[in-house]
Amino acid sequence: MLTETALSAAERVAIDTVPRGLFIGGRWRETERSLPVVDPATGHLLCEVADAGPEDGSAALDAADAAQAEWARTPPRERSDLLMRVHRALLDDVDRLGLIATLEMGKPLAEARGEIAYAAEFFRWFAEEAVRLDGGYMPAPTGGGRFLVTRQPVGPSLLITPWNFPMAMGARKIAPALAAGCTCVVKPAEQTPLSMLALAEVMAAAGLPAGVVNVVTTADPAAVMTPLILDDRSRKLSFTGSTAVGKQLLAQCAQTVMRTSMELGGNAPLLVFEDADLDEAVEGALAAKMRNIGQACTAANRILVQRSVAGDFSRRLADRMAALPVGRGTEPNVVVGPLIDADAVTKVRGLVDDARARGAEVLTGGAPLDGPGNFYPATVLVDVPDDAEMCHTEIFGPVAAIGVFDTEEEAVTRANDTPYGLVSYVFTENLRRGLRVCEALETGMVGLNQGVVSNPAAPFGGVKESGLGREGGLTGIDEFLETKYIGVRL
Repeated sequence: MLTETALSAAERVAIDTVPRGLFIGGRWRETERSLPVVDPATGHLLCEVADAGPEDGSAALDAADAAQAEWARTPPRERSDLLMRVHRALLDDVDRLGLIATLEMGKPLAEARGEIAYAAEFFRWFAEEAVRLDGGYMPAPTGGGRFLVTRQPVGPSLLITPWNFPMAMGARKIAPALAAGCTCVVKPAEQTPLSMLALAEVMAAAGLPAGVVNVVTTADPAAVMTPLILDDRSRKLSFTGSTAVGKQLLAQCAQTVMRTSMELGGNAPLLVFEDADLDEAVEGALAAKMRNIGQACTAANRILVQRSVAGDFSRRLADRMAALPVGRGTEPNVVVGPLIDADAVTKVRGLVDDARARGAEVLTGGAPLDGPGNFYPATVLVDVPDDAEMCHTEIFGPVAAIGVFDTEEEAVTRANDTPYGLVSYVFTENLRRGLRVCEALETGMVGLNQGVVSNPAAPFGGVKESGLGREGGLTGIDEFLETKYIGVRL
């Protein structure tokens, strides 16, 4: 039995404000089973929430299906106004919501508050897009008729969100779905359900109609979600998570030819050329590596530095990483919080040990911290060979793996030598080289002289085994719309 974690008065109040039930049809619904939510900084229990079974998932889809027609008929301006109210409510409540995210996920408070602001921006962006859904009109090329093109909501959507950005990833899916006129069933990660339950409450207070958004928390996602995926009333699946699970879900979606968006795993290369501004490159690498304690699909996984500047860059990055304070995310000035669970620590430790056994050298960090919680310090490895396991799998932790290259062609070849293609980073002061390399890299996104690419106004997504479709930007709402052609005879 889990020991309950000791919380400050403010922390206890924040946790106690979160509803613990399932949100189905505009009402909070209890279950016989419960799902523990654990503080990754202590390994102790924060609280318990409802643990849905297949019957609860079915009820959630029933509610979404029943609400679909009316929500699709709702004027775009009304949908937009609702999203704007949610945007303002999130910003007004950033301290409480940020604290909830820190307690259940571990990230430092400053980052958690930043995530809430990031989530809010998705609601604002798609509030603006909701009133700009266009179509087309043209004469038939052969004469005698007209072509009308309109776009309509795809229908009830299943949204599966990850644990690492528990508020923002939900917002990135829910906001465009609602803007397009789709209802949805949301299944948050079992490790971090509180942020999504809090978001459901915020949306309900903002005037969300019953059944438009339904939230089911469960310890058995396959049992709950598989029947919904195979139900022909579900017309869209948006998933953020591992490539392995994404492939399984794609196979299930093929049964009903369901529309899918897949934001899957990454293996991001970060290339530093000899003509780069090294101060800028170090700051960019720090941002690309350490966002969310390295637990991000966009994290720089393979840092490749041109040989002539590799030593200087590595020393500078190691000095910066070694100075990052480690601790519970609620503590002042902490930058490196805990990893999500003990398995994550075991994975990172194994990857570091494997790299060292293959010849890599540790400049700082390199071993888990003693004591309670899932803490691993910021770590820098140099001379990491291409056959190290961490070069072929997401590290998902605060470990910077540095290798060396000699030529531009070698850098591009090694960067592309992966089945993944989510994001890459390039640091160079040579504009021609920058454009050449960015165009040659096989990723859906590239950061040129910057270590953060995520922005609600930009299309987020990858190629190859990193996924399908895009979230955010001008194309994000298209994932929830069907194009209909109407031929008119004159």
